[in-house]
Amino acid sequence: MIDRRRQEGLLGGLWEFPGGKLEANETLEDCVRREVQEELAIAIEVGEQLMTLDHAYTHFKVTLHVFLCRHLSGEPQTLECDEVRWVTLEELDHYPFPKANTKIIEALKQRAKAKAPVP
Repeated sequence: MIDRRRQEGLLGGLWEFPGGKLEANETLEDCVRREVQEELAIAIEVGEQLMTLDHAYTHFKVTLHVFLCRHLSGEPQTLECDEVRWVTLEELDHYPFPKANTKIIEALKQRAKAKAPVP
């Protein structure tokens, strides 16, 4: 699942993977569950951590903690974004993402390739 950022603001109109900022005394997994609930009104199961990525923008730096998640319940709502889409791994290349997300997409592709059955 990907969502399109609101037009106004930083990286407006680009697509992203749902998530957000860690709050005090919150685990990374709790943060992911809370942010997805607040942004999209769905419940998820947080699975394995895919990667941790440090990325520098012009005026600040972020650390992205990327988890594989599974949809449990609810119909995605556009509470804090302009649009939500369920897409396949192959379809991700058709959407404009912020630069940091290209490393996440590549990691997802490498993971899928490693898990693909051998012919």
